[in-house]
Amino acid sequence: MRNLNFKDINGKIQKWIREYIKTANADGIILGLSGGIDSTVNAFLCSKAIGHNNVIGLSLPCKSNLDDYKDAKLIADLIGIKFYKVDLSSIYKLFLKKTKSFLKTNQNASANVKSRLRMVILYFFGQSMGNYLIAGTSNRTELAIGYFTKYGDGGVDFEPIGGLYKAEVRNLAEILGVPRKIIEKAPTAGLWSGQTDEKEIGISYDELDEIIYRIDHYLDISDLNPKNIKKTIKMMKSAEQKNKMPPIFKIK
Repeated sequence: MRNLNFKDINGKIQKWIREYIKTANADGIILGLSGGIDSTVNAFLCSKAIGHNNVIGLSLPCKSNLDDYKDAKLIADLIGIKFYKVDLSSIYKLFLKKTKSFLKTNQNASANVKSRLRMVILYFFGQSMGNYLIAGTSNRTELAIGYFTKYGDGGVDFEPIGGLYKAEVRNLAEILGVPRKIIEKAPTAGLWSGQTDEKEIGISYDELDEIIYRIDHYLDISDLNPKNIKKTIKMMKSAEQKNKMPPIFKIK
């Protein structure tokens, strides 16, 4: 992995956020605050970049673990941003009820509804508060393999940590002073009971980071686990369409 100066990276990301918000003539930033490391790092960066009074954190539980809400509130209180909780559980339940009579769904399809409901609320708040932009919380590792919901947590205005691998997000969290319990917390999208990112993906973040980093930088990968290399490449290939705008047919 690359050797970065994270104090320098911290300053550069904050400057990039400030310039982006200024260029967009936006009033502030809204982000989903899940209690995990990625959204926490984003909250720290955004509040330091444009001031805590201009950042809003939303907790959007949907049949979620109560501890995640507590961690999200802990972070919001720590950095002093406005914080709102909108429980989507009843909306989610009604959505599934309305469709179950004519559609047989599966766990992934149902889980992705949660992420897309959260996106709707984020943009609803963004427009209701004025011209607030939505900060995404995806890192490079997740973006590379498509570990996000299209038009869910992938439906955002900008991605402050999208260029950092998962391990680098943890390193930046140390610099920012993120609480240890958040840094050491098992990453989860909170899509179903007991779900964790690494369990769902089937590869640890440390190994994913190394494989993706070497692929990104055209480095030798022959000494890594061949089975996981093959799986990662397959995920990256499948993710290409998720990381592009929809193709448009053009008349020539």
